[in-house]
Amino acid sequence: MSTTPRRKVVATWLALVAGVFGLHRFYLHGAKDRWAWLFPLPTLLGLVGVQRMSALGQDDRLAWLLIPLLGASLVAALLGGIVYGLTPDERWNARFNAGRAAPASGWATIIGVVLCLFVGGIVLMSTIAFSAQRYFESQADIH
Repeated sequence: MSTTPRRKVVATWLALVAGVFGLHRFYLHGAKDRWAWLFPLPTLLGLVGVQRMSALGQDDRLAWLLIPLLGASLVAALLGGIVYGLTPDERWNARFNAGRAAPASGWATIIGVVLCLFVGGIVLMSTIAFSAQRYFESQADIH
């Protein structure tokens, strides 16, 4: 582990801004973190789905399967940001700073948590709505 203290505000904002690529996990655990490496693939596949739907239209069934991967990756990253931001400072320092005191979290952390919650809620509901709509459309096509 690095001697540089890991700051809660940085982890929260990394989860919000670039969490879909696992940067918050890389910041906290380094390049050997297996969970961090699971973020880029579904994100990129989801982006391919968005591109396919843009190019081929709404009837592209592969895009229907790929786009929810992007939503799931976003939701997982933002949930991580919420958990990081709401972790008490003492527990944070014990886990990520080997008991050394790091700068106390402030309003920037709280604003990051609120934004993670706001954006995460929108993304989660949009992903559910998109998936449900596509499912019911596919069922209507069968009948």
